[in-house]
Amino acid sequence: MTDDESNSLPRSRGNRGLWLALLAIAVVVFAGWRSWETWQSRQAQASDTEQRLAALQERVEMLRGDMRKQTQRLQDAAASNRILRDEVLGLGQRGALLEESVARLSDPSRHGAQALRLDEAEMLLSQAAQRLEIADDVDGARRAYALAAGTLDGIDDHRLLNLKQALAQERAAIDALGAAPQATLAAQLDDFAAQIPRLPRRPADQDTQPRPAWQRLLAPLVDVRPSRDETIVAPPQRAAGEAALQIELSLARAALERGDQVGFRAALDRIDAWLPRLWPDSPPLRQGRAQLKALRAAPLRPELPVLGSTLQQLRLLRSAGLQPHTPAAAAPDAPSPEVEP
Repeated sequence: MTDDESNSLPRSRGNRGLWLALLAIAVVVFAGWRSWETWQSRQAQASDTEQRLAALQERVEMLRGDMRKQTQRLQDAAASNRILRDEVLGLGQRGALLEESVARLSDPSRHGAQALRLDEAEMLLSQAAQRLEIADDVDGARRAYALAAGTLDGIDDHRLLNLKQALAQERAAIDALGAAPQATLAAQLDDFAAQIPRLPRRPADQDTQPRPAWQRLLAPLVDVRPSRDETIVAPPQRAAGEAALQIELSLARAALERGDQVGFRAALDRIDAWLPRLWPDSPPLRQGRAQLKALRAAPLRPELPVLGSTLQQLRLLRSAGLQPHTPAAAAPDAPSPEVEP
């Protein structure tokens, strides 16, 4: 082998190694470039996916808001429908009542004027009963009974004879009642309250019997009383007791006003318990306690068994189908009288 050949052999080997190195570098660069492009595309896809997810979430929230609004509208519409249905039912009931009233008024077997008089009499009797039960207005009840009697007198029907007789008995009982029981008891209670400040604060025998000289000398400084006397003497306690007595009087008046028999008697019992503690025994005190006992035994409401009987009897007659007679002149088949010359 010549020297040229020996020199060319390493040179070719060096060139081949260089080309292999360059090829390896090119392969590495290409692989890195492809990897970078793949990572960039994945990053772009990830950001695009996140944007799409955010847009989808916004749309879902918008759809949920729309669904809530639609649900609220449906609930409002259902409530409006219920209200309208109730109004329609109320209008139907009113229409049925009007039809029934018109049918009653247009019934040929029922005379309009007499039916209205019966309605008016029933209303007046109801008002009289309410005035007695609620307001204890005896005078107003008398006027209502008088108007009801005048209304029934205008109806010429023999079937109402017992009703008119019951009304006359009820009016007689109301007239015999006199003033209202509550008004009478209120006046008596006011009279008793006016007599309380005038009750003597010393026993009657203490003022009439002569006292020893030492008691007369010590009277400005010491007040000698028997040990059995439980009357309150101290000014603060006495002022508190008198205030409590005035409160019990107010409670008694309030119970009397509302017709509370139990509360009225309880207040009178407490007043009777305070009297011997504030004033010693004396004839005026015994008279006042007797007046309290009479007030306690008196009824707050009039106890008349005939009250309300006329109204009850009228309602029973009307519920049994009472129909006033039609006048003979209004009958279509009634023959007209012939007048002879």
